[in-house]
Formats: sequence, C-alpha cells, structure tokens
Amino acid sequence: MLELRNKGWMWAVALVTVVLAGCASGSRAPAPVEDRSAARAQQPAPVEPIKPVPGQENAGKPGYYSVRPGDTLIRISLDSGQNWRDIARWNNIDNPNLIEVGQVLRVIPPVGAAGTEVAVARPVVPGTAVPSGSASAPAPATAPAPASTVPRISTPGPIASLPPVAPTPVPAGEEELPWGWPTSSSATVVAGFDEQRNKGLDISGKPGDPVLASADGRVVYAGAGLRGYGNLIILKHNNTYLSAYAHNQTLLVKEDQTVRKGQKIAEMGSSDADRVKLHFEIRRQGKPVDPARYLPPR
Repeated sequence: MLELRNKGWMWAVALVTVVLAGCASGSRAPAPVEDRSAARAQQPAPVEPIKPVPGQENAGKPGYYSVRPGDTLIRISLDSGQNWRDIARWNNIDNPNLIEVGQVLRVIPPVGAAGTEVAVARPVVPGTAVPSGSASAPAPATAPAPASTVPRISTPGPIASLPPVAPTPVPAGEEELPWGWPTSSSATVVAGFDEQRNKGLDISGKPGDPVLASADGRVVYAGAGLRGYGNLIILKHNNTYLSAYAHNQTLLVKEDQTVRKGQKIAEMGSSDADRVKLHFEIRRQGKPVDPARYLPPR
C-alpha cells in the first residue's frame, strides 16, 4: 500500500514537470523595442521662409533711409526734414508705430508726387517722325525759318519717371527766414549748441512761460512720441527749415495748424527733463544747425 502511494506521488510529480516544461517551451521572448527618439532628434526642424524686410531693394540709394534700432518715424522725419505723415504715405505705412529694423524708407518726395510727370525736351530733327504716344509735335512752320534762327525744340513729352536724387545743399540766402526768439527777452540760454551733445539751445524759464513760434510755419508734429524731448512741437517753415520746441508742460496747437511768427504755441515745462527749460532746435534739411547763428541779437 505504501509502495502504491509512493508511485502515485512520483507520477504526479512527473506530470507537473511535463506540464511546466510544456509551458516554458511555449512561451515567447518579448519583441525587441526600437528607440527612434535619437533618430527624430537628429532630423532638422522645418525651416520657415524668411520674410523679406520692406524696401530692401532700395538700400543705399540716395533719398532712402535704413531703419536702425531705437528709431521711430518721428525721429526719422525730424532727421530728414520731412513731415512724418508724408513719410508714412510715401512708404504705404498704415501704423506709424510699426517699423522694422533694416526696413528701408523713402525720405524724400517721390518724383511726380504732386501728380506731375517728368519730361525732357528733345530736339526735333528735320524729317524725323514724331513717335506715337508722345506729346503733340510743334505745328509745322508756314515759311522756312531764317538761317540765323536757332533750331526749334519740341514740346516736352511724358517719359518714365527718373530715379530720385539726394537733396542738394541750399545756397546761402535761399529760403532764409526772419527768425525770432522762441521765448521772452528775459529768458537766459543755459546750454549752447553742440552738434554731438546738444543739437539746439536750452533756454531757462518758469513753468507756464510762453513758448513762441520762431517763424511762420505749419505744425507737423505735436505730441510726446520722441524719447528725450517730452511734449514736443515741430514746425515746418519751408522745404529747407524745421524748428523744434521740447519739454513743454502744455501744447497749444495741433498738427496741420498754421502758425505765425511770435504766436504762443506752448507753455514751458520740464517734461522728460531735469529742470524747467525750452530745448529749441533749428533743422536745415534735417541737419541740426546752431540757432544762435539765425536768431537776432537781444
């Protein structure tokens, strides 16, 4: 009886061993895992196309300006002697606060800006036909011209617009103005002109003292959008001269308003300054000049 039990136990152990061996032989090794993260990291990121900066084709040409860091349209207009609104219009700028570093702006009027066409007179060679589409040719003479007369010149005809040219220096005495002091006679000049450090005159005063237009002109800017100038007024007097009045406490004129020499345009203050004063500039074709050379003696 004991022997039968031992044999039964042995058969049970053998059966379990066979079953476990079968399970072990039927199990599969796990599938290999492929790591693709390194391959993805080596792939270059998609490159977005670079948007060209407006006006790059005009870089370096006369009459154009490349925007630098810190520039504003107001500063560019002051340095070029133009109305900032004109510069915005010439360059199709809708928002004057959005200009890019490297953007190239036209800073002189386009040729034919007033709607006129540039024309060049060409001599008429006898027997030569007038090209179609050109301006009307001169009426034929009813009698031969005397031998001593100069050959007739054709009426100018429209041709393609010529490229802009840089403004030429204005000869002394041309478009000069009868300048006047922008403050009362009791005001004192506390800082003179220095082309590098002070682009005008600093004139002392008290808060609320009148600031006067130094010559007849038109307001092309009135606001506080130019750092370092505070509440600023810029007058355009002609195609040559601008004048600037900075650090005011109150502005009394608006853009596009016409003013007369001696008219009160602001009240003196200390906006964006360390003391009450008027900073006064005269710009000749956008370049600062010493106002003391233009103002009458006191």
